Amino acid sequence: TSSSCQQQVGSSLITLHQEASDLQHSFIASLIEPFAQQLTTMINTAMIAIKSAKHAGTKTSLARAIKQVSFRCLSSSTTVAEETNMPSPSGSLYFWGTPNKGTIPTKEALESGKGVDESGGSLVNLERFTSSSVIDYPAVIDLQEAFGIDDQNVTVREVACGPTSTAVILSDNTAFTFGKNANGQLGHGHRKDVLIPTLLNPPDSTPLRYNEISKIKLGANFTAIIDTNGNLYTCGYNGSTLADGVGCLGHGYFPEEYLDSPKLVESLIEDGCSVDQVAVGNAHMVVLTTEGEILTAGSAQWGRIGNLETGDQLFLEPVEILASETDIGQIDCGKDYTLALTKNDGIIFSWGKNEKGQCGTGSGLSVEMYAMEPIPVPIEGMLEGRKVVKVSAGHTHAAALTDKGELFIWGMAMNHQPELISDLAHTEIVDVKCGKGYTIALDRDGKIYTLGSSTAGCLGLEKQKKAVVATPVDGVMNKKVTFVDAGWNHVACLTENTDDA
Repeated sequence: TSSSCQQQVGSSLITLHQEASDLQHSFIASLIEPFAQQLTTMINTAMIAIKSAKHAGTKTSLARAIKQVSFRCLSSSTTVAEETNMPSPSGSLYFWGTPNKGTIPTKEALESGKGVDESGGSLVNLERFTSSSVIDYPAVIDLQEAFGIDDQNVTVREVACGPTSTAVILSDNTAFTFGKNANGQLGHGHRKDVLIPTLLNPPDSTPLRYNEISKIKLGANFTAIIDTNGNLYTCGYNGSTLADGVGCLGHGYFPEEYLDSPKLVESLIEDGCSVDQVAVGNAHMVVLTTEGEILTAGSAQWGRIGNLETGDQLFLEPVEILASETDIGQIDCGKDYTLALTKNDGIIFSWGKNEKGQCGTGSGLSVEMYAMEPIPVPIEGMLEGRKVVKVSAGHTHAAALTDKGELFIWGMAMNHQPELISDLAHTEIVDVKCGKGYTIALDRDGKIYTLGSSTAGCLGLEKQKKAVVATPVDGVMNKKVTFVDAGWNHVACLTENTDDA
């Protein structure tokens, strides 16, 4: 078994290391230690992969997991010289919010997941743990237990918190996805909820390799993935003409409503387009190419594709009114709307549904239920004359940062145009993420603040469900936060290793 193998190998290596030290062969001893650490990491990775495959419940999944482990072990092998020059370990990963369907890899869920076998044993207990009570205070995650990494050779690069699922991308360009999977949106070849972190290991039928994942964007119904070559893949629910519209996956017409494994968007290859960024809403997708062109696909309802079209777009097509804007630097999607930010002038364009003022144009004040912006419109108001450097689109509200570190928020039927968060006026904010009814802001010193309301525990302020002013999150007060992301009902952040002991 993996555990007995680990014990035997570990024991042999320790003995050899001690003998070398006793003989004062310090050079030999120093060589053995990195290999012992690397081998332990490889075995832990194998155990995680096999556990994930057992949860998937098929022999094919198990075979793919074993194949993936062998490739990962080979790719992680480095020379002793490379080992001694490895970067310092990353810090800690924290989550808080509501762990529905396993979106937060809690200790209880991971322990219960060990008992899940191919016949579904202990699955009821696992579902109970992954839909447990609210976690309203930052909880640190055991990276080795959750992802099979020891924080030395492989580290967490970023986390994507989606509406109902989570993706964790590692420094070796592998990824884990977990959470709700009723539409096959997590890319594991099935449509069962993924209750524990599971390695994303695409089948041989797709060009996407498990260790070539650059970015992941999670929607409520589908997922978009960019690989290290700039190619785009999508999976999940393509929509319905009887509901919210079709075409969000960007593959044109195909009879299946669902794709449960990532599929290459071939039209971009044919057009010679390389993808820099992708953003997803409930039923539409937006792409920013490396040439600065914005493309959209999916439902035309509420002006989501930005072209005054009444018919859904099955393929990615240019947003015509933005054709002259070749310096777009960032895109983001909320539930039914989109933001695009120019690099040079820092101007935000918005389009889509605007019944809560989420487009920031003020027009939602006149007709609420049916308000929309069918084509991209620049957001002005208090942002006029200021240079915006970053935007974030939440469920029905959005935020922007200026080059002066100022934070503006609008939407949620409260502010139909950007409003300055004055209680942070003397704090330089460097990042912001919007969830469902709440906002997370990160300052220059690595401190995070929450603002808004959440019954799901997303404020991270223990029992406090509403924050009318930006409030520091005490649970990571003594850490330096370097990355944060917000889903509809959960939050994740990464901290530096200093003071993380």
